[in-house]
Amino acid sequence: MISQVFILSSKGDHLIYKDFRGEAGSDVVGIFYEKVTALTGDQPPVVMTHRDLHFVHIRQGGLYWVATTTADASPFTVIEFLNRLTALVKDYCGSLSEKSVQMNFALIYELLDEVVDYGYIQTTSSDILKNFIQTEAVSSRPFSLFDLSNVGLFGAETQQSKVAPSSAATRPIQSSREQGGKSEIFVDVIERMSVVIGSNGVLMKADVEGEIRVKCYMPSCSEMRIGLNEELSIGKSQLRGYGAAVRVNECSFHQAVRLDEFDSHRILRLCPSQGEQTMMQYQLSDDLPSAPPFRLFPTIERDGGGRLLMYMKLRCDLTPKSTAINVCATVPVPKGSVSLSQELSSPDQSAELKPQSRAVVWQIPRFPGGTQLSALFKLEVPGLSSASMLEVGPVCLSFELPKFTATGLQIRFLRLSPVQPGPSQRWVRYMTHSDSYIIRI
Repeated sequence: MISQVFILSSKGDHLIYKDFRGEAGSDVVGIFYEKVTALTGDQPPVVMTHRDLHFVHIRQGGLYWVATTTADASPFTVIEFLNRLTALVKDYCGSLSEKSVQMNFALIYELLDEVVDYGYIQTTSSDILKNFIQTEAVSSRPFSLFDLSNVGLFGAETQQSKVAPSSAATRPIQSSREQGGKSEIFVDVIERMSVVIGSNGVLMKADVEGEIRVKCYMPSCSEMRIGLNEELSIGKSQLRGYGAAVRVNECSFHQAVRLDEFDSHRILRLCPSQGEQTMMQYQLSDDLPSAPPFRLFPTIERDGGGRLLMYMKLRCDLTPKSTAINVCATVPVPKGSVSLSQELSSPDQSAELKPQSRAVVWQIPRFPGGTQLSALFKLEVPGLSSASMLEVGPVCLSFELPKFTATGLQIRFLRLSPVQPGPSQRWVRYMTHSDSYIIRI
C-alpha cells in the first residue's frame, strides 16, 4: 500500500508530488532529502525509515523516484513498482530527464491517477493505460539544424540517414505526426562486460550480461520474428552448425515470447506491445570469444625531483572498423597528491587530478580500433616513498562500444507479420558497455 509518490531532482527540487492517503505530512519531501544527502557514500540505502514512515527510492535519469508507506509492505514490491513507474514515464514521455518530467507533469499526474487508487496499485501495463491516458506528451528535444545533416541534395537519402541515432528511440509511444510519430520498431542488443586483467596482462575474469530490448512505436503489430545466430549454443549443449560458434551459459525470455522455433532455427516470436520491453536476457561467464577490447601497458617510477611518473599506453584491440567512445580511465594515486602535469598523445584527450577521490581521470572521447594512445602523468606527492607508490592502481576503465557485442550475438533478420500498411522502419542496434573493467598494475 503506497502512501505517497514524489520525484525529486538531484538538488532536492520536487518535480512531482502525489499524496494518495493523507497519512503523512507535507514535510516528507524535505525529510527524505535531508536523510539521503546526510549519508556518506555514492549509494545510500534504498529503504530508509523515519518514525513510522518508510521511504523506498531508486535513482533513474539523475532523479530520485520515491514512494512512502506506513504499512508493513514488502520493499521488493515497492521497488518493482518504482521501476515499472519509471518505465511507464519513459514510454509516455520519451525520456527520464528532469526537463522531460517538468514539461510533462500533467501527463505524469494522469498516469499516477490511473496506476494507483487510494494507495493500491491497479495496473502498470502500457497497453491497458493507453486506452485511458488523454494527455499528449511534449517532446523535450528542441529542433536542431544538426537533425538535417542526413538530408542530401533535394532531400535525397544519404548513407548517414540509414543509421538510427542513439536518441531516435527517446520519444513518447503516443507521439503525434507533428512530433515525428513515425511507425518504427527498435531492437537493441545491449551487453555489459565485467573484466579483471592481471598485472601480467593475463585475463583473470570475464563475465558478460546481455539483453535484447524491444521498443515499439507501431499502433498495431500482430507478430514479430527475430532470427538469432544459427550457431548459438546455450549452456553445455552441443555446438550447432559449421560457422563461428556463439555460446552463452544461460538465458531467460519474456513470458510473451514464443519459443516453438527457437530450438530448431533460433527464431524468437513476439507480439510486441507499444513501449519498451526486454524479450531476452543472457549471460556468459569466465569466457570471451575474442580478446578483451583494451590492454594497458603501464610504467610507474619516481624521477630525480621526487615526482611520481606514470606512463600509460592504452591499446584498443577492436577491429579498425570499430570505434570506442566515452572512454574513461580512472587511476588511483597516492594519498596527498597535490598537482598534476600531463603530456597526452592527442589533443582531444583530457586528464585531471581529483584529490577527493585520490585519482587521475583520463578521458578519451573517441578511440578507433587497432590504435594506441599514450599519456605521461607527473604527480607532485609530498613525502613520496616506495610504500606510497604501491597505492597506484588498479586502473578502472569505462567505455561504450557501438555496433559491437562481446559475445558475438547477432540478429539475422527482423520480420513483421503481416506486413504493416504504410511506411514503417525497423532498426537493429548493438551496444556494449563496461560494467566493471579492472586492470591491475
